Amino acid sequence: MSGGTYIVESQTTGEVEPRERTDFWSEHIGSYQTPMDFRYARPDTFRGETIRQRSDTYQLVTWRSDKIEYVRTPRLVRQEPDPDYRFVLPLSGELVIRQDDQEARLTPGSGSLMTLAAPFQLLHETSLRGIIMSIPAHEIDGPLNRKAPLATGLDLANGLGRVVSSMLQGLYDERGNLSATQFNAVSDRIVELLCMLATGDDRPDAPGQLTEVEAMVRRYVRDHAADPGLTGASMAKALGWSLRQVQLALQRVGTTPRELIREERLRLVRERLRCGECRHMTITDLAYSSGFSSASALSTAFRQRFGVSPREMRYGSR
Repeated sequence: MSGGTYIVESQTTGEVEPRERTDFWSEHIGSYQTPMDFRYARPDTFRGETIRQRSDTYQLVTWRSDKIEYVRTPRLVRQEPDPDYRFVLPLSGELVIRQDDQEARLTPGSGSLMTLAAPFQLLHETSLRGIIMSIPAHEIDGPLNRKAPLATGLDLANGLGRVVSSMLQGLYDERGNLSATQFNAVSDRIVELLCMLATGDDRPDAPGQLTEVEAMVRRYVRDHAADPGLTGASMAKALGWSLRQVQLALQRVGTTPRELIREERLRLVRERLRCGECRHMTITDLAYSSGFSSASALSTAFRQRFGVSPREMRYGSR
């Protein structure tokens, strides 16, 4: 059994009459993304194509099109609210994003994380081919402990950014060979790394010791999240650092030992809810096997984090 829905589909303006292509594209992209205004440079000859990968949680669209401008106006934001985020990166050509009095001018090797909850302009020339990843708001707002527009140009040519770029390209290249569980698992890790990029945690000039401590703490929590006895003090002792060192390392990226442990336990539960091999486990079983003290404690934390109960996510993924 698969862990939910995973669909791969392609669309192209070549399938419709030339006079209908702009209407087709506006409707097509609007249904994939969010209500926007579309401004075509040459509507009589416009061409575009998309390949879409979609699960119940994430969406990845690789597209190529002629020159166009997408505009999400203040009126559309009010009338058609959408709190989610998009991560955009060009594979060829140049793309410009304007949002929150910032401008990100992107070329291959750079990307931008932006919210749909604020007005924006996105425009590019005919030569552009790019990838746009849809990310639920809670996946960004929770880890970053913020709710604000982000239009930051992120370096994807080096270090951690290059890893993110390679993972996105790998999702596209292997689109026909993935299950829903696999697509979601890789997407989860991409979003986690994007949050690190957005907070500047990948900077070589960040305090070296705290960077090392944080990386080790994250790895330790991921490996031991199901242990009900896991605490900030126990992980600090196991890793050979003081609790204060651990707290400072996590404070630098806007979290605490308790919040990090809860986050990893919730991710573990979510992965198991999506996994067909775990269908036999009750919510109580999932709670105790993932480090929670009770099913009610799990349900409360899960709904706060993901907006649905564990039971709703399980049955919604069938």
